Amino acid sequence: MAVQPKSFLYAVDPATAVATITLDRPERLNALTFEVYTELRNSFRALDTEPGVRAVVITGTGRAFCTGGDVEDIIGVLFSRDAAGLLEFTRLTGDLILSIRQCRRPVVAALNGTVAGAGAVIAAASDIRIAAEGAKIAFLFSRVGLTGADMGAAWLLPRIVGLAHASELLLLGDFITAERAAAIGLYNRVVPAERLTAEATDVAVRLARGPSAAHGVTKQALNQEAAMDLVSAIEWEARAQAECMRHPNFREAYEAFRAKREPKFE
Repeated sequence: MAVQPKSFLYAVDPATAVATITLDRPERLNALTFEVYTELRNSFRALDTEPGVRAVVITGTGRAFCTGGDVEDIIGVLFSRDAAGLLEFTRLTGDLILSIRQCRRPVVAALNGTVAGAGAVIAAASDIRIAAEGAKIAFLFSRVGLTGADMGAAWLLPRIVGLAHASELLLLGDFITAERAAAIGLYNRVVPAERLTAEATDVAVRLARGPSAAHGVTKQALNQEAAMDLVSAIEWEARAQAECMRHPNFREAYEAFRAKREPKFE
């Protein structure tokens, strides 16, 4: 399936094999619609095997990265749905997060501005988060009468920032500054706004130059090993690493080291 979204911008740099997804509803602070949710999910599923793509950047235009579900286009509509219709929607939102985590391409979130609600969970689901100095973040669900455990947030956040910080973020739903988010480990880096695109692209290019098959195994391990005991995790990694040792990239790294050159991974 080729990635051809209509509700946001998508581009691939063939020179670097980095794909960029740009949420592009700045007048609505990049709030999500049913269409955007669906196309994002389908796009990340396709990017798992998309030829010519080895890393992904997701960002937004304007003052926000993403402020969650659109109040008019989604939240207003949900009041007319029955229980089955509501569950259909919440499963769709969760499927988006699964598609990001299950995509074997590393995903870098370039957080250009306000990050809230579903936007915060999308950021948390990404592998690396690089934020502009003004990119405050909040998991707002409790502020609108909903559980903070939405779209996998209660699974993701404790693994990123620990249980105490995750409990505070999900129960209170307060905004925290980019500096605070970095201090607790939620953001990997905070940079001036004018440097955000370059910084995120540089990280994505480094990832794209790396061993893509092995990166995919690393993401799989991070997803699965949280539910394993130590013995099971070590055995899983032993089998996974033995398989990676059979991949041509392992030989290429060895030959590059001997030749004192940079490896060219498949």
